[in-house]
This record gives sequence, C-alpha cells and structure tokens, in this order.
Amino acid sequence: MAWTALVAALFPQGHAITEQDDLLSGVAQVDGGTVAVIGTTRHASIGVELALAQAQAVLRTVREAPGRPIVLLVDTQGQRLRHRDEMLGIQRYMAHLGKCLELARQRGHRIVALVYDQALSGGFVSSGLMADACYALPDATIRVMALPAMARITKMPEAVLAELAHSNPVFAPGPENYLRMGGLEEIWRGDLATALAKALAEAQPADHRAALGQARGGRACAQPVLTAVMEAGRAAQNERARTVRPRRY
Repeated sequence: MAWTALVAALFPQGHAITEQDDLLSGVAQVDGGTVAVIGTTRHASIGVELALAQAQAVLRTVREAPGRPIVLLVDTQGQRLRHRDEMLGIQRYMAHLGKCLELARQRGHRIVALVYDQALSGGFVSSGLMADACYALPDATIRVMALPAMARITKMPEAVLAELAHSNPVFAPGPENYLRMGGLEEIWRGDLATALAKALAEAQPADHRAALGQARGGRACAQPVLTAVMEAGRAAQNERARTVRPRRY
C-alpha cells in the first residue's frame, strides 16, 4: 500500500504528513487528539542519515509536544549495506534511534508501530520492535533474515531451513508467524482508523511479547527462561542482603 493511501485510511480526521528522502514525518488527528507520525517509505534502506533523521523527529516530539503519542509507519529493507555506513558505525546510529524511542516512552509518550509494507532486519528492530505495540497489515513482508542468508550464517542447508519454516515460526517470514511469536500484537484488517485509535488507547510500556509468544505457541522457551533469570536474580539479591554485614568505623 502506498503511504499516501495508508495515511488517508489511518487519519480520516486529517493529517499534515510529508515525505523527504524516504522519511515520513508530521502530525495527524486521531479520535480528536493529535499524534506525531514518524516513518519510512519506498522500502527505505536505513543509513546513518535516515537513522539520525528519525531520531531527530522523535526528540523534537519529546521536546516540543510532551506526552504526545507517536505512530511509527514501517517500510524498510533494513540497514544500508555500504562500506561508508559500516565504517561510520551504522549500528550506533540505529541504537541511538532505539534509545530515543525508549526516552520518549520514559517521558510518557505512547508508541504504536504499523508495518504497512516491508520490515527487515535492523531497520525493523530499531523502530517497529521498539514500540509499545507493533501491528501489521495482512500483506506486509516481515523477516529478520532471508533463508539464503540464514543458511550462510548457520551453515545449514537452505532446504533444511525451508522445511523447518513450515513448522517453526522463528524460521518463517510473514506477519502471521510474527504474530505467533508475539512480535506483533495484531494484524489489522478492515477499519484502520478504528484499529489505530484502539491501539493507542490500549498501549502500555510493559513488554509482554515473550508471554504472548508462549501463549500463542510460537516461542515456547522465551518466557520460562526470562522468568527463571529474574527469579535467580532476586534470589541472589536476597542472599547478598542477608550476608553483607555493616561496616564498623
């Protein structure tokens, strides 16, 4: 879906969103209130400039409109694969974007993301997956790594990975598999404006994706491991509190 048609469906009450160098930014009206809109288009390849531009838009919202909800529109082919970006430390720029979104969350901004076209690798991790809740359209393309690239990294035959993808959502692309793993809150069909208003009203900063993945049968081990680590940490902290003696001066 073209971003112009998307925002018309999402924001029937009006918007002032512009495109510049694959960056979408502006404001829109949702359910009688104003939201900030930040996103990418044309299967954007996230280089240092685009990562910084998104981060600047987030910080501008935090500074100029405290508490204003943020809607992220995701269409990216991932990080830009150029020697220049790698030498400049593209991972640091993308991490900076993620930190800016976390700062906004800590300052009380609700953050909702929508994958409306492509969402690949680091470009998705540092944007859509940093939201309080991430949603997708049915025809969206979502994957962290293509099977041929995964085969090269894992040294496993591509045919084996393709077979695994039939039964294990971790290996398979597509919004339905990310829904099963808890990475997506929901796949939107029908009235997008109503779905967005509902998502913003229900957005919570707590991360419950591991529990969702377990409940939906897509990630069996993430939540049990998370729970075990937290319980071990609490036990260790309690043990230190019992054994540490106050200093005598």
